Amino acid sequence: MTETWDVVVVGAGIVGLGHAVAAWESGASVLVIDRTRAAVGASVRNFGHVCVTGQVDELADLAAVARERWLSLAGRAGFWAEESGGLAVARTRAQLAVLEEVAGNSDRVRLLDAAETNRALGGSGRALAGLALTADIRVDPRTAVPMLGQWFAAQDRAEIRWGTSYLGHDGTRIQTSRGPVAAGRVVICANFDLDQLYPDVAAEHGIRRCLLQMQRWADPGFRLRPAVLTGSSLLRYDAFSRTTAAAGVRAELAADQPDLLTYDCNVMFTQRPDGTLLVGDSHRYAEAADPFTEARIDEVIRADVSDVLGVAPPVLERWQGVYAKAERPYLRRRLDEVVEVCSVTTGLGMTIGLGLAAREPLVG
Repeated sequence: MTETWDVVVVGAGIVGLGHAVAAWESGASVLVIDRTRAAVGASVRNFGHVCVTGQVDELADLAAVARERWLSLAGRAGFWAEESGGLAVARTRAQLAVLEEVAGNSDRVRLLDAAETNRALGGSGRALAGLALTADIRVDPRTAVPMLGQWFAAQDRAEIRWGTSYLGHDGTRIQTSRGPVAAGRVVICANFDLDQLYPDVAAEHGIRRCLLQMQRWADPGFRLRPAVLTGSSLLRYDAFSRTTAAAGVRAELAADQPDLLTYDCNVMFTQRPDGTLLVGDSHRYAEAADPFTEARIDEVIRADVSDVLGVAPPVLERWQGVYAKAERPYLRRRLDEVVEVCSVTTGLGMTIGLGLAAREPLVG
C-alpha cells in the first residue's frame, strides 16, 4: 500500500523547511525528502545574514515576514539567532554619500560617526562613518538549518527522509528513489537544481548557477555583533544601489579597486558564535557549477576585509557557494493541480525564503 502524506516537500534547505513548517502548522502531515544525507547546499554556505534593511518594495515585505519567522523558529528549535543589526561601513566620501541618502529615506537606519563605527569594528578599523541597519538579524548558517530540520523531524505528522531523490509525479503518486508516495500537494524547493527536475521551467525563468568564493577566518580577538557591509555591498542591495549616490561609488571602485567589480564582489563579513568570521564573496554565473576557484579572488577579498578591520586573522577554510540566479528574484509557480515550485533566484534565500514559504499555497 502506498503511503500518503498531505504535503511532500522536495528539498531540505531553508526554503523547503520553511514550506514544510508552514504546512505542518496548518495541520497537514508533511514529508520532506532530500537527495543528500545532510544540508550541504546554499542554506549552509552563506553568511547567515537576514538583510532586511537592504531590501525595497515586495522584497522588503518578504524580508520583514522572514525576520519574524526566523526569531520564532529559533525559539522553538533552539538554534542561535541574534537581533544584531547590520553595519554598512563607509571609507570614502562617495560611500558616505550613499549612507546619508539612505538615512534620509528610512527610519530603520541610524548614521554613526567614525568613532562609533570603528568601535563596532573592534577599534582597529579605518571607517569614515557607518550606517546601523537596525532591522537586520543573524543566524549561524552551519547550525540553524540542521537544527531546524532536527526539530521539525521530531514533531508528530512530520518526517525528513534523507538520501531520497524525487523522480517525478505521475498524476497520482510521487516517484522517489525509495518508492512511491501519495500526496495532495507537492512543493519543489530544489534551488539551482530545478533544471535537473523541470528543465523547461528553469529555462523559461532563466535560472543559472551563481558561484561564489568564501572563507572562514580565525577569531580576531574581539566581538562583532552586526553583519558588516563594505563599499562594494552598496552596489549589491537595492536600498543602497538605487540611490543617486551609488554611481559615485561604482566610479570610485572602477578607478581605485577595479578587481572588486571584475569579480562582482560583495565584500562583507559576519562572526559566528564561536568567534570565527565568515568572509566573502565574489559572483560568477554559469550553467554548471565547476569545482574550481581562483586564488586571486580570495586575495582581493582578504585585502579589502583586512583594510576594514585593521587585522588579518589566519584563513581556516575556503569554499564555493552556489545559488540559483535569474533576472527575477524568485520563482513561484504551480505546474499542475498537485505540484508547485518555489526557488529564490537571487542571493537572498536566508533573507526572504521564510517569507515566501509563509505565503498562502498557490491556487489555480
